[in-house]
Amino acid sequence: MKKLSNYINGDFSSPINNKYIENYSPTNGCVYSLIPDSDEKDVDMAISAAKKSFESWGKSTKEYRYQWMMKLADAIDKNAEELVMAESFDNGKPEWLARAVDIPRCSANIRFFATAILHFDSDSHDMDGGALNYTLKQPIGVAGCISPWNLPLYLLTWKIAPALAAGNTVVAKPSEITPYTAYLFSKICHDIDFPPGVINIVHGYGDTAGDAVVKKCDIISFTGGTETGKIIAINAASQFKKYSLELGGKNPMVIFEDCDFDLAVETAIKAAFLNQGQICLCGSRIFIEDSIYPKFRAAFLKQTKCLRVGDPKNKSSNLGAIVSKQHLENILDKINIAEKDGGKIIIGGKRVFLDGDLADGYYMLPTVIENTKNTDEINQREVFGPVATILPFRDEKEVVKMCNEVKYGLSASIFCNNISKAHRMAASIDAGVVWINTWLLRDLRIPFGGMKHSGVGREGGEHSLDFFTETKNVCVKIENGGNK
Repeated sequence: MKKLSNYINGDFSSPINNKYIENYSPTNGCVYSLIPDSDEKDVDMAISAAKKSFESWGKSTKEYRYQWMMKLADAIDKNAEELVMAESFDNGKPEWLARAVDIPRCSANIRFFATAILHFDSDSHDMDGGALNYTLKQPIGVAGCISPWNLPLYLLTWKIAPALAAGNTVVAKPSEITPYTAYLFSKICHDIDFPPGVINIVHGYGDTAGDAVVKKCDIISFTGGTETGKIIAINAASQFKKYSLELGGKNPMVIFEDCDFDLAVETAIKAAFLNQGQICLCGSRIFIEDSIYPKFRAAFLKQTKCLRVGDPKNKSSNLGAIVSKQHLENILDKINIAEKDGGKIIIGGKRVFLDGDLADGYYMLPTVIENTKNTDEINQREVFGPVATILPFRDEKEVVKMCNEVKYGLSASIFCNNISKAHRMAASIDAGVVWINTWLLRDLRIPFGGMKHSGVGREGGEHSLDFFTETKNVCVKIENGGNK
């Protein structure tokens, strides 16, 4: 059985305590690798290496960092197919999805920030009376990057790339549930002789390895659950260190009667069930204007019934496996609670058992629930699975209240051809990202992040580079001079 290694100071190492965690593939429910159960001592080694390499990487030219990052992006592309198959087998998502989105985005993230740092400028302000202020943007030190299991390498590179571009070194802690592509990424770094100690990857549980990363790194970027985010915020704030948290969501989709109907239905299907609903931006609460509710309900159910749950290797499989047995059981528990609260499951709600080698995999049907109240638990708590509720509304005022009546505020989607109404709604909904007549259309330059319990801070473009740098103002007094 394959034993994964930590990647520290440009080389591979076993956990100091020699303990390992069993890594299951959700596609078949079988253990297929062992990952390091690292603790504080392993993190200390990684931080020591990162601090040493920061002495040179942090002082290097932007062009130097650009060249290394572009070399890394090229190497990811050369190993893309291996990464695709590994991401699918480790996470459960269909291979076509990893091939179309996850892995291409990894190299795109790195190229984007490698290029962005070349254009990252500073400000200057001249003062009356003879003084000049100029601003320096300097790297902070060792960045702790903690990534989730739903988009494993995609989101790991989204954090590592701006940290490196800004001149920081990195200690990354991937999810222990989906560690394999992070391990392959470390092999790619090793194969191209990426400068030792600049990128370090330590595997393990969040409450051991992750906790040490948070407490000992100079700056923290985390994507994951809201409850974990609270712990990280407390630990980071107590040390007055910068942190960015991209947390959970309970994202509304608002469908008005004047929408492009076919587009709204098609997009709602994608938003509810892509990646088995395991995307923080998924539209899990679908609000439909009551005049078109019956029509939308019928069309939405018809398309949901056509979705195929199957072998992630099969191009015709729309949904693959849920990431873990525990998470599958949690989703089904939340569906049961919704039923007890009066909700009606109109499609799905059950586990799926495939044939042959995949019989023990963690599959479930896409699920649609109606007859719920917006205050029900199913509409208040993040499910993070292929589960959507559909609810009618009467007017703008009511649906805005329904959208905002949750503790989250990550994203929202509005389908409406009245542009004034769409803009009013976008301004009124508590969400860090609002889409109009689309969903998950991403520009890497925009500020990305959530309100309320959906996070702290913004990432993307200059926002990421600002986060991973410390701003310093220098004021120069210009003495009077010249010919007398």
